Amino acid sequence: MDESPTVVIVPGLRDHVEDHWQTHLARRLDNVLTVPPLETDKLSRDARVAALDEVLTSVGGPVVLIAHSAGVMTVAHWAREHHREVAGALLVTPADLELPLPESYPSLEELDRNGWLPIPRQRLPFPSTVAASRNDPLAGYRRVVGLAEGWGSRLLDLGEVGHLNPASGYGYWPRAESLVWELLESASLVDPVEQEDHSHA
Repeated sequence: MDESPTVVIVPGLRDHVEDHWQTHLARRLDNVLTVPPLETDKLSRDARVAALDEVLTSVGGPVVLIAHSAGVMTVAHWAREHHREVAGALLVTPADLELPLPESYPSLEELDRNGWLPIPRQRLPFPSTVAASRNDPLAGYRRVVGLAEGWGSRLLDLGEVGHLNPASGYGYWPRAESLVWELLESASLVDPVEQEDHSHA
């Protein structure tokens, strides 16, 4: 391969969380960028999409996206508005922003006012996998299955993992790394032998 792929991590609305699996994953990968936290307009969909686009514009070679929660929605909105080539995306436990979220999260009115609604459902222009939880407090499983169908994504049933965040008991998530390597291999961005070496590291 001419250029090694860059993994771009897209956090949810809570941005950097120290014990989050995305934070652990970023530490374990060699060629990774994380969309930085917003200083202002933290709930603005436009600002989130612009921050992702700025990171992607800075990368010259192939990229794969690793998004979680509302970060999945950032990716869906970005894909509708921008046309940079993406080799693939892992979309983990998307937050269903069209239904009321738990009390500590933004209200539907706030989300609507900040441009998040409705959720884009058109087919994504790159290969993607939606990793869904059976008992996610931020999204019903059947709703997530419907999103995956609309996006043309492969569906991965994670079982009962809550929202796959520290509050659900998930800090370091070993499976994240293997899923990244599967994504890279399916996009022909990594040698299977190299993947085998990393899976035993």
